[in-house]
Amino acid sequence: MRTTSTALLRRSVTALASRARAERGGDLSLGHVAVLGRVLVDGPLTPGEIGAQLAMTPQSLTRPLASLESHGLVRRTPDPADGRGSLIDATDAGRRAMRDEMAPRDRWLTEAVNAVCTVEEQELLARAAEVMLRVAAYGDRVVPVEP
Repeated sequence: MRTTSTALLRRSVTALASRARAERGGDLSLGHVAVLGRVLVDGPLTPGEIGAQLAMTPQSLTRPLASLESHGLVRRTPDPADGRGSLIDATDAGRRAMRDEMAPRDRWLTEAVNAVCTVEEQELLARAAEVMLRVAAYGDRVVPVEP
C-alpha cells in the first residue's frame, strides 16, 4: 500500500471513529465501554487478559472494573484455573448498557451510510469492514470490537 493510501486509510478510520464516539449514548465512559466491550466479546476474562487485550496493566483496570462491578454491569467469579484469581463476565445489565451505548452510534451510521452511499458502495463498505477487522487483529494485541 502506498504511503498516501495508508495515510488516507488512517485519517478516514480516525474520522469515522471520532464521529461515532460523538454519537454515543454517553452514560458510560470510553474506558468503561472498552473494558465492557472486551468482556462482552471474549468473556469471561481475567483482569490480566483484559489488560493485555487493551494494552493496559491490570492495576490500571482496578478502578474501571470496580466501577463496572458496583453498577452491576460485570461480575467476578473465582477462576477455576487459578484459585487466587477471578474471572470477569458481563451481566444482563451490562449487555443492556452496551446496547444502549451503541444504539445512537448505530442509528447515526446507518442513516449516514444510507444517505451518502449507493447500494454498491454499501456492499463495498461491508466487505471493507471485514478486511479492516482482519487488519486490526494483526500483531500481538487483540483490538476491541464493540458488540
